[in-house]
Amino acid sequence: MRNVTIPKVVSWCSKGLLAALLVAGALQVPGEAAAKTAEHIRVGLYMDLGSTYKATTGAVTISSGKAWTAGFNAAAGQTSLITLAAGEEARFSIDGFRVKVLETKDLSAATAAYKKLAATADKPILFAVQSAGGQVYQLYTGYYANEQTAVSAAARAAKTAAAYLNGQTPAAKGAKHLTAGTYASESEAAAAVSTIKAAGFDAMAALVQTPDGGSRYEAWIGEEANDKQLAALSSSVSAALPQLKLSNADSSLPAFIIREDVSLGQAVKHLQLSGSEAKGWIESAGSELKVKEKSNRSYRGAMEISSLNGQLALVNDVPFEQYLYSVVGGEVPASWPAEALKAQAVAGRSYAEYQISQGSKFKIADVVDTTLSQVYNGTSSESENVIKAVDDTQGEVILKDGKVVEAVFSSNAGGVTADPSEVWNSGGDAFASVPSEGDEAAIKGQKMWYHILLSSGKSGFVREDNVKETETVTEGGLAQMTVTAKDTNVRPLPLIQSDASPVAKMNPGDTAVVLEKVTESGPYSWIRGPYTSADLVKSLKGKTATPVPSTITTLEVTKRGPSGRVTEMKANGQIIDVKYPDLLRSAFNGLPSTLFDIVQTGSYTVLGANGTTLNISGSADTTVLSASGQSTVKGGETVVMNGDLNARSTDAGSSFWFVGKGYGHGLGLSQWGAKGMADEGYGYQDILKHYYQNVTIVKE
Repeated sequence: MRNVTIPKVVSWCSKGLLAALLVAGALQVPGEAAAKTAEHIRVGLYMDLGSTYKATTGAVTISSGKAWTAGFNAAAGQTSLITLAAGEEARFSIDGFRVKVLETKDLSAATAAYKKLAATADKPILFAVQSAGGQVYQLYTGYYANEQTAVSAAARAAKTAAAYLNGQTPAAKGAKHLTAGTYASESEAAAAVSTIKAAGFDAMAALVQTPDGGSRYEAWIGEEANDKQLAALSSSVSAALPQLKLSNADSSLPAFIIREDVSLGQAVKHLQLSGSEAKGWIESAGSELKVKEKSNRSYRGAMEISSLNGQLALVNDVPFEQYLYSVVGGEVPASWPAEALKAQAVAGRSYAEYQISQGSKFKIADVVDTTLSQVYNGTSSESENVIKAVDDTQGEVILKDGKVVEAVFSSNAGGVTADPSEVWNSGGDAFASVPSEGDEAAIKGQKMWYHILLSSGKSGFVREDNVKETETVTEGGLAQMTVTAKDTNVRPLPLIQSDASPVAKMNPGDTAVVLEKVTESGPYSWIRGPYTSADLVKSLKGKTATPVPSTITTLEVTKRGPSGRVTEMKANGQIIDVKYPDLLRSAFNGLPSTLFDIVQTGSYTVLGANGTTLNISGSADTTVLSASGQSTVKGGETVVMNGDLNARSTDAGSSFWFVGKGYGHGLGLSQWGAKGMADEGYGYQDILKHYYQNVTIVKE
């Protein structure tokens, strides 16, 4: 077994990992070196794009430290029609297909039903409505892509909230409304709404933007899912209120339905965006916008709300360079050397410029806020050092043959970067496998862990600060140890995992055999497993073109690329046919990289004196030649030592360890490698030209 050093996992080590959904080979974009840098970038915070990107919520809660406004974003420009006070929260959603679950005067019942539904995939919203009989609470779920999906959701809601329905039947609702006239003010529209509600109909005030950019208030009636329901509603309202002049609300005009939301325990204004092509526009002069559903993060720029595939879409429109303030701080620690921060700033700027030029991957956004693009956490990631690095490199991008390079990067290359053929099968000539010695900066100061074998036959890891070596050895020459504290955890991997149960616990005086010493598992080197056959079959399901064997007895690497990364594997001799090599990471329970070896716990390989090798199964008995003659040991009890005096134990089963280096796809800039080079005195341009081949760095 290889002796592997393993660094500590830190909270940001996964940042900068670009998902392999990028189009293979699309690593450069046409563009002139003198082209003007983008002034703004659109970052998707919530969108439903199916397999490309999916982050959804029923509503967003927004506030600002200063007065802020809500209006619409149209071809003629943005408007500000509603003003909200500094610190005031407001909720926003879309006028789409939804389910009206119940209506009640009992707030406690409505709240209890809300909590029941909140525990499901159906997202609830609770409105408060003033009626002639007093306060009424209306509970909804949504939103849904079409009417049929809403009908199915209504059936689910009927079961989930059955105890609170009191004879009511959840029903699918939609964005079709009647209008009962226009009004000069919200209060006048509200008065008309009260009259309509007194007659027993759902009604609400709506602020509609007119084609000339102006606005008017309307009294809207109903929220029907189809034209047949709307026609039936029109007949009922006309019969009950013949004095009203009814027409269908114009769905081509953007509008906000004005409601009162009590979902979060206190009443706030709720603006429901209506209109087939409507885009809400939210901004605050001189202050950031806070989004509660995004961990209360604050964002520079403005927010655009729209409906996409039946779900609420939220896009942050932010000045381009200010976007990078957050990206650089989100991707790497602000405490890193200035030259490493500058390298990240130029790489991040180049990557973002490339994405803006593409314009179609995320439909209504240029990038998203996760590692699928670049980490973007709003102003919470900003710091003085990061802002200075971005400002000092303002406008600088990486060019290859006059074209902006899609400067992808990863956290740690594990000592050598990837060749494009090892990631997405192809790629631009700005990328090649190069040494990345600086990656070892990730293990500086990390703790060692003892890999031990317990008397029970179980093996695991104990951190060095909990270990005391006993100065005794086994007959085979392996050291023994005990622990210094009561109930010391024996971990399944050489790192602390709060969500993983310990293999066992040890107390002072308990002894175990030391198999080897390794460093903490992290971005430079790591261990994952052991995975049983069932674990691997489950993880591989649906990720290969050909189904894998129902039981995996052997797993081997059959091809590697220029950097040593795995490009082909076989299970029981059958190729694991993923679309491109980097997908092997997600196929095997989310491995940190494809720069790995496989260790099978149920077998080991013996190298003979004549160079021949013999694979021995852990389930078979083994003949051992010793000074006292030949003896037989049971396979599941064998401890095997290599030439480096590191050992491992075999078992009678067939589990698999993955032992590797690096974190991420490994293509382009290695963030830890950049830090290591900066520590050695390299400038940011030298760093970038090491990781990207034959490029120039130009200020646009």
